[in-house]
Order: sequence, then C-alpha cells, then structure tokens
Amino acid sequence: MQPGVYQYLESREDLLKFMRMNPKWYRKVTRDPSVLSQMEQESKYYFGKTTTQRIERFNNQLQMVQMLMQMAQAMKD
Repeated sequence: MQPGVYQYLESREDLLKFMRMNPKWYRKVTRDPSVLSQMEQESKYYFGKTTTQRIERFNNQLQMVQMLMQMAQAMKD
C-alpha cells in the first residue's frame, strides 16, 4: 500500500476499522488507490453515517419522544 494512502487511513479511524472488518477493500485499495472514495461511501453506509440514515434515526427518536409524551399525558388525565 502506498505510504500516503496508509497515512490517510490512519488519520481516519473509521475507514481503518472498516478496512479491517472488510479485507476485500485492503486488496482493492492496495491495487488501485483511486477506489478509496468508493470505500469511503460504503463505509458511511456500513456505519450508518449517510444523510438518509441519520434523518431516519432522528425521526425514530422523535416518534419515541412523542409516544412518551402521549403516555405521560394519558397518565395525567
């Protein structure tokens, strides 16, 4: 692996962890460092860091809070 690519991966612990969990990416990046951006995208999806996944988590939390508020209101009445 090229030293610059490895230094970049060391600076991004999430990518290094993803690569260790998915060794196929180690082979791909070693052979062709230009696939690093593809690995970053797949890593975001794997760890749930995409925008849509974050919005979905936020909506789920919001629904939970609303449900708890409704339960508290029902117990108050």
